[in-house]
Amino acid sequence: MTDAPDTGKLASINRLESLSDPELIAVISAGRHIHLPADWALISESTPADKAYLIVDGEVSVRKGGTEIARLGPGDVIGEIAVVEHKLRTASVVSLTPLEVIHFTREALEQLLVDVPAFGTAIRGTTAERLSNDQGGDSASS
Repeated sequence: MTDAPDTGKLASINRLESLSDPELIAVISAGRHIHLPADWALISESTPADKAYLIVDGEVSVRKGGTEIARLGPGDVIGEIAVVEHKLRTASVVSLTPLEVIHFTREALEQLLVDVPAFGTAIRGTTAERLSNDQGGDSASS
């Protein structure tokens, strides 16, 4: 990666602040750092779970049946539950602003959760927050 976010930027994200520099480097190294424009569809409802994203900067809209059910931003991981549970996506995710993200393949995310348990703990906390805020309980499976 030629354009990776520095560990200081990721460490400043509330949900990732408990990760050590080596753990943050492992997270960055496991994925691909990319920039996406606003109005970009990252994930589509009812499609196979083959990727997940860690939002470094920007905001996305999580939509079920075309209706927004959540807005997510820096520190949120999207698409992780469907990857881990091997299920179809239950929501679509569209960027509202230009995004800076780390893109993980399904295989890379599964390995990262084994290699960096603190990252798994951080994203499980994010997922739990989303589930408790979502009456339908499935926006986190996007």
